[in-house]
Amino acid sequence: MPEKILVVDDEISLQETLAYNLKRQGYEVETVGDGPSALEAARNSKPDLLILDIMLPGMDGIEVCRILRKELSTPVLMLTARDDEIDRIVGLEVGADDYLTKPFSMRELLARVKALLRRVRVMREELTSGSQVAADAKQLITHDNLVIDTIRREIRLNNSPLAMKPKEYDLMLFLSQHRGQVLSRETILERVWGWDYIGDSRTVDVHVRWLREKIENDPSAPERIVTVRGAGYRFEG
Repeated sequence: MPEKILVVDDEISLQETLAYNLKRQGYEVETVGDGPSALEAARNSKPDLLILDIMLPGMDGIEVCRILRKELSTPVLMLTARDDEIDRIVGLEVGADDYLTKPFSMRELLARVKALLRRVRVMREELTSGSQVAADAKQLITHDNLVIDTIRREIRLNNSPLAMKPKEYDLMLFLSQHRGQVLSRETILERVWGWDYIGDSRTVDVHVRWLREKIENDPSAPERIVTVRGAGYRFEG
């Protein structure tokens, strides 16, 4: 079955252009033009990927992403007409997986779409292949007072759920699966964000800092996620 993509943009011409090019790549495409319709369509059709403009009537893309992140794990590629670092940070913090500023080339958008969908396929294959991920999905991963619930995609500290962004959870799970191992930033970036993620290793540092603020007794002197100078990070449990 073709992978389903939901395109949310209030520019009809862009909707049509994206739909045309995505369909040529073999994807099934649905288009809507406002925030409330995006929520309804995503909940009903459960697409494999959401292409979401930030500036939308009815409800902006940031809020749409924030709401859907509590309900679905669908990857989100955000679009914006503003080349603004604040927009980028806010978009990624609410759970967007990637970000593209208008105007963009269709080749670049299709490359981002392909990369995001490839990551989804890899995750699904791992879950059905009897791999470590599949095994972990059947149990709780416990490190003293820190528990990772792979069924609920939830992390609990002292039995209290922590507010986690999707990539924070993915990073925490990956680190916990490699307890005691020194992991380079490049390895983490490849395994958690995908080998074709367009970004740099500072993304890893930022997410590690966010995790430390949530799971460490003293984030300025971390004992669980430690920095190995010149090498990367090691999770101690």
